[in-house]
Amino acid sequence: MTGTEIKRLLKRGVAETIVESELIKLLESGKPLRLKQGFDPSCPDIHLGHVVGLRKLRQLQEKGHRVVLIVGDWTAQIGDPSGESVTRPMLSAEEVRANAQTYMEQFFKVVDKDKTEVRWQSEWFGKFGLEDVIRLTSKFTVAQVMAREDFDNRYSSGRPIALTELLYPLLQAYDSVAIEADVEFGGTDQKFNCLVGRELQQMMGQPPQQVFLVPLLVGTDGSQKMSKSLGNYIGVDEPPEEMYGKAMSIPDGLIIDYLELVTDVPDEEIAEFKEQMASQSVNPMVVKKRLAYEIVAQFHGARAAREAEGYFAKVFQKREAPEGGVTIKVPTATVSITGIPPTITAELTKVGLTKSRSEARRLLAQGAIEVDGKPVTEDIDVSTLKPGSIIKVGKRRFAKIAGSS
Repeated sequence: MTGTEIKRLLKRGVAETIVESELIKLLESGKPLRLKQGFDPSCPDIHLGHVVGLRKLRQLQEKGHRVVLIVGDWTAQIGDPSGESVTRPMLSAEEVRANAQTYMEQFFKVVDKDKTEVRWQSEWFGKFGLEDVIRLTSKFTVAQVMAREDFDNRYSSGRPIALTELLYPLLQAYDSVAIEADVEFGGTDQKFNCLVGRELQQMMGQPPQQVFLVPLLVGTDGSQKMSKSLGNYIGVDEPPEEMYGKAMSIPDGLIIDYLELVTDVPDEEIAEFKEQMASQSVNPMVVKKRLAYEIVAQFHGARAAREAEGYFAKVFQKREAPEGGVTIKVPTATVSITGIPPTITAELTKVGLTKSRSEARRLLAQGAIEVDGKPVTEDIDVSTLKPGSIIKVGKRRFAKIAGSS
């Protein structure tokens, strides 16, 4: 790699590299590097938050380096809080295998499968005995493990920490020894674990791995990191229309971050967008449409991206009900006769978009009902909605408010 290529690789979409000078020397050497990427198949799906790091792996693959994907079939059964301040439930071997299969199918939407080596932790931990576990734990002190911020916070506040959780960083570190990793990739919340791997390699007589940390992508809610459990994610396997719509829902303040982290839009163009938005010489909606297009095209192709763009314009901008949508005429007469307002759960059930009021209430609680692209969580009076408003139920059901009957 040339100096210019290395500089760009280490600048865009990177939070920190440890140690940068050593990593640069490795990249300049021309030696094919072993790039470690581990995942615990605690969930089957990948979202754009994962893609930030996967894109860097793909860029390095294109320069001749090899990704070593480690399936954490052992650590997934322990559970790693990863900054969530909660213990993840242990998974069965069957759950791990099922999740891993789906995960890898989506992983290879970004990373080149032909340039990837897939390894399962059971290859080495399946042979571990009690003596091996004790030998591994003897290399670190309790104080060292408790230096991890999440463990320290939970201990200080009196929240429980299982002994198995304390083993997690050590097992992840041993993965680096087992595959002789040159570089380990992870989000900033994995810094401690990656550094433990670097230290263990030195103890075991190996060159210490470099650590490549990428930023945590803020989710569509604009406040917390992208997570499926929080519902603020854009999944890489979602339909084009869903992916485009979610991208259009992110706050304006995140547009530039998303362009930098999950698209190939040139730096110069992003800098121009940033300047235009700061000077208010461009409507953020224009830039956001470009972002949504780039995201969809990356996973579904240019044609699907154009169709998703047209779908969004029709449904959410022109407020035209899509094919298969129904019309809700607000029954204002009901209000005057019974005094009961026409609630959204009642009207959705009446027109057949939900099977029952209880299903509609459940969807409300899950944030799965939207009005003009914004989730609603209360059983609102639909007579307060403007004629032309579009109600979306789940992913594929729509209704249009047509005024009073």
